[in-house]
Amino acid sequence: MKSLTPKQKWFKKISLTKNDKIFVGLDVHKKSISVAICLNGRVELTFNTSACPRRLAAQLLPLKKALRQVVYEAGPTGYGLARTLQDAGLPVEVISPSNIPRPAKRQSKTDRLDCRQLAEYAAKGLLKPVAIPTVQQEADRQLIRLRDQLVAKRRRVRQQIKSFLLQHGLEEPQGLENWSLASIKQLIQMPLSHPLRFTLDLYLQELDELTEHIQQTETELRRLGENPHYRQTIKILQSHPGVGPVTAWAFALELFNPQRFQRAAEVAAYLGLAPQIIQSGQSCREGPITKAGRKSLRSKLIEAAWVWIRQDHHAQDTYYRLCRHTGCSQKAIVGLARRLAIRLWRMLCTGRHFQPAA
Repeated sequence: MKSLTPKQKWFKKISLTKNDKIFVGLDVHKKSISVAICLNGRVELTFNTSACPRRLAAQLLPLKKALRQVVYEAGPTGYGLARTLQDAGLPVEVISPSNIPRPAKRQSKTDRLDCRQLAEYAAKGLLKPVAIPTVQQEADRQLIRLRDQLVAKRRRVRQQIKSFLLQHGLEEPQGLENWSLASIKQLIQMPLSHPLRFTLDLYLQELDELTEHIQQTETELRRLGENPHYRQTIKILQSHPGVGPVTAWAFALELFNPQRFQRAAEVAAYLGLAPQIIQSGQSCREGPITKAGRKSLRSKLIEAAWVWIRQDHHAQDTYYRLCRHTGCSQKAIVGLARRLAIRLWRMLCTGRHFQPAA
């Protein structure tokens, strides 16, 4: 007769009541999931299972009576596991890795230890979950992220072309700093030896393809804007000075369900624009921003803040006041970007367009 595994023995003997409290920590990978089950404050069982969400849901269903929370870190596997567990009626939360408590002393790190730690932290209420987007929200958001990836690739190719010219002692055509059509035409017509001509042509071909892909992605975003919900949202955001279509789309898609935020400080923290508070004894000061969330969205908000300054004298006055207080233009523009993000959030929550200050 085949003997039972420790996992099978534990599930066979366990008898749960509504007064029991179970917290499950998961360490999720592409091909496997490490599971730790914490019962009434103590980790009772750890095991590995395949990375099949439905199979994991079936394994956890017998614990549903006492199950308080299933947690795992946000990562490359996305939210498919969380949605499957939700559909099975299991309480699941996805945790931001940056908000998980870290021990001061370096210690061993294994999948088993990681899932145990998550289960223990969940039982103590030390974990902060992130919002789980719907399948449609996540799909829509992928468009603006695709555009950001393509723009980054195009920027890299442009830098490669400039490095190529510098390396081989070739003079940059006039207007290349803005990548005008005339400057690109000069690159195409530049007399070069066969190996150099072949290299530059491939760079230019890649540059042209990336530009075309960016245009196609922006066309898809405009098509998405035909949706009544998005059409109204984008109109509201673009009514604010300095906010163009790209910034409006990035803010709307990354900040899905803006009503889930209760305070302006939560929005600033979500975007990584909140300053770190450094306090010791009687001393208390603001440190650098947390830089949580999407770096690309922060960059767009900062660019929009610069345009806002040029279009609104009230914003310009605020910027100069922040410059005087901080003594640093970079800190001042980040502070203005934080104000811009909070304004946009409030406009979305109220459904009102931008109202100029009196």
